[in-house]
Amino acid sequence: MTDLSTRRLDIDALRALRAIAHHGTVTRAAEALGLTQSAVSHKIRRLETSLGADLLSRRPGGPLFTAAGAELLDYAARILGLHDEALLSLSKTPLAGRLVLGLTEDTTCTDLSRILGRFRRLHPQVSVRAQVRMSLMLRAQLERGEIDAAILQVFDHEVRPTDIVLLREDLHWVRHRDLPLPGAGPIPFLSFHDDCFYRHWAQDIGQDGGVTLETVFECASAAGIVAAVSAGLGVALLSTRHLRPEMEILGPPLPPPPGLSYVVRRARKLRNAALDTLVAEIAAEISRVGRLVLAG
Repeated sequence: MTDLSTRRLDIDALRALRAIAHHGTVTRAAEALGLTQSAVSHKIRRLETSLGADLLSRRPGGPLFTAAGAELLDYAARILGLHDEALLSLSKTPLAGRLVLGLTEDTTCTDLSRILGRFRRLHPQVSVRAQVRMSLMLRAQLERGEIDAAILQVFDHEVRPTDIVLLREDLHWVRHRDLPLPGAGPIPFLSFHDDCFYRHWAQDIGQDGGVTLETVFECASAAGIVAAVSAGLGVALLSTRHLRPEMEILGPPLPPPPGLSYVVRRARKLRNAALDTLVAEIAAEISRVGRLVLAG
């Protein structure tokens, strides 16, 4: 029978293991955690010694994790979630009120859904209502005071001093690798609808270099645009998280798109303790992980 008394799952080591999975290498995980590479490697080796199993494969060109490491990752996510929730629960202050939060489609498919669920459990007296809209619509709602805060996309040059930047991402012109582009004439363009700032940029600035775009497909959903690109229907603007192996990133004559930032932007209202706490928890979670982690 296995003696469990000598085996331990160190919380910091589990956090390091999960960071390696999210960032792809020990080096990038160390940067996200604010540690040296040797410190992260030491945590993992100490955990391996405690468990008596290799967790990282360390074979050039092979998978990042061993079978034991991949299995432990599933437990690590649950253990860390409960650990962090317990700490927040013990240190929380009583909060009450109502919050209306705006989200984009991209952010609903990330760790933010889990963070919101945890917030509701920790602060049952706070009613949180979330609305999923395009970024331009959320900006307008913030200006009108219809929502308290929003997590949305903006171009890097549009970030305000009061915004909390969660992460930055690149925007790309993409097509299916087998889609031929016309040597002359308009390029078939797959577009989000009129409330998308990608579309506004493509129409107002993106065509200044003499490139003509002909909109052949419109869809409000990122999943719909991804499917249309994968089907070879035309060219689209997609952020890094939506790239697929069958897609090719395009350069000139198409102009380089500006960078993207995911930000928390608040309405111009008096400070709200419940909103302050929620925003702080979101920012803290993203800083620990280093990015918005896609669910699934």
